[in-house]
Amino acid sequence: MSHLATSMTTRLGTVTLRPATPHDRAFLREVYASTRDDELARAGSPAEQRETSVQVQFDLQDRQYRSSNPHGSFDVVEVDGCRAGRLYVDRRLDDIRIIDIALLPAYRRAGIGSRLINGVLEEARMSGRSASLHVEVHDPAARLYRRLGFAMVADRGLYRLMEWRP
Repeated sequence: MSHLATSMTTRLGTVTLRPATPHDRAFLREVYASTRDDELARAGSPAEQRETSVQVQFDLQDRQYRSSNPHGSFDVVEVDGCRAGRLYVDRRLDDIRIIDIALLPAYRRAGIGSRLINGVLEEARMSGRSASLHVEVHDPAARLYRRLGFAMVADRGLYRLMEWRP
């Protein structure tokens, strides 16, 4: 279970986290797909091919996240009891790594992501650790991360490592 506050209120409702279960797999794939919609639409692939591609990419990403972060928390974000997204966090000795944060389109730009990240930052502050995450070079979320106090510490080609320090 996440170490973050069990619930917080936003303009869309009360946000809670709970551990993802095998029953959430299709939902988590849907969240992943929603983050790739624009990219896949630009590729111009037929819908069936996009669906297959999303399934393969999601499975690979999920395996990689879980094998690289065996002690991570893999939580479903709920808003008033409705599944809205995912927050994956790995609590390391000196750092709290945000592995992934993603919300379905209906829940974006409502302050939920900021509140979730601020919860991670508060946990980092209270435990004397840094917080970090990787962000794609052209991901607009990088602006949010900078606004919340993250700074780029490493350029890794397609991704940048950003870090926050108390």
